Amino acid sequence: MISPELLRRFPFFNFMDDTQLKAVAMIAEELTYEKDEVIVVAGKPADNFFFLMDGDAAYYAVVTSEHDPYYKKEYFVSDINPGEIFGISALIEPYIYTATLKAGKVSRVIDIKASALRALCEVDMKLSVGLSRAVAKAAMERLQHTRIQLVAAKT
Repeated sequence: MISPELLRRFPFFNFMDDTQLKAVAMIAEELTYEKDEVIVVAGKPADNFFFLMDGDAAYYAVVTSEHDPYYKKEYFVSDINPGEIFGISALIEPYIYTATLKAGKVSRVIDIKASALRALCEVDMKLSVGLSRAVAKAAMERLQHTRIQLVAAKT
């Protein structure tokens, strides 16, 4: 559990009212990751939704092969910066992370339990819509970064 006041410090949470902030604070905790520490692993259950307070998280697309179970390659796509969300797969079925994220330096995050957050969204449509908009925006930004990487690789 964290203080709702911690959430109030960040513009991302401005769409939430006091009741929503308190409910989210109850299912969240503040965590610190060391440089190069893995925060999220592609292909694993998306049990947590994150907000980056300080530091950065390197976002890697992971490519595997159904023909070679040992083949795995990570491609850097972009950085997640303070004030941004990640682990958005926690709110998108089938709730499996689609990327790997590693702390680029010592980083502090707000870690929100995904199943509890989804349960809150089931009973609070305003919260659900606000989070859905934020997730859609983050997904579109990451798609654009991926497109840029593809264009750069072709030139």
